[in-house]
Amino acid sequence: MKEDFIRRKERWAKKMSGRERPTRPNAGRLPPGQHEVNNFPVLDLGVHPEIPLDEWQLKIHGEVENPVTLNWEQFMALPQFTDVSDFHCVTTWSQFDMEFEGVAFFTLTELIKPRPSASHLFFTGYDDYTTNTTLDACMDDDVMIAHSWNGQPLTLEHGGPARMIIPKLYAWKGAKFIREIEFRDHDELGFWEQRGYSNTADPFVEDRFS
Repeated sequence: MKEDFIRRKERWAKKMSGRERPTRPNAGRLPPGQHEVNNFPVLDLGVHPEIPLDEWQLKIHGEVENPVTLNWEQFMALPQFTDVSDFHCVTTWSQFDMEFEGVAFFTLTELIKPRPSASHLFFTGYDDYTTNTTLDACMDDDVMIAHSWNGQPLTLEHGGPARMIIPKLYAWKGAKFIREIEFRDHDELGFWEQRGYSNTADPFVEDRFS
């Protein structure tokens, strides 16, 4: 596990330095039960909270050494990260090569310093949507809080001004309208996880439902 973490962080460091761009052959990229699309469908709870940037905040707390609440200016002052990844929705569509820009999850962890007791994450959006995953799932080179897609600010319908992007999991794990990340020493099911969706959400084993 330690060697895998080191490899993930090495890949991220290369991307941050501009020395590596992701290249993915088409073969094997489409998870089972998925079909490729070229648009960006909108699926959510039907609530689109409009948060002015001068009122937006991101609270990161829990099992961390340095809890913070970032305003938009502080968030944008953190090192910025652009990455290309694939996006897999549990409703069976996938889109390849989506370019997101934001703040890498590794950057956030360097800021807040998770305690050894931290094992899980609980995300809450401004629409009160919640979801959860393991800390390990987010400690990867392609995970970020994104504020832009294809060079343009994320629109409200796609979770702007900022949302989680966790490419290796089904997209419902990537909370839109993100406002809070809690590091925990235990797991707690989020909105869809309480309603029969998988807790682990791995698209490559078609892990859709519990």
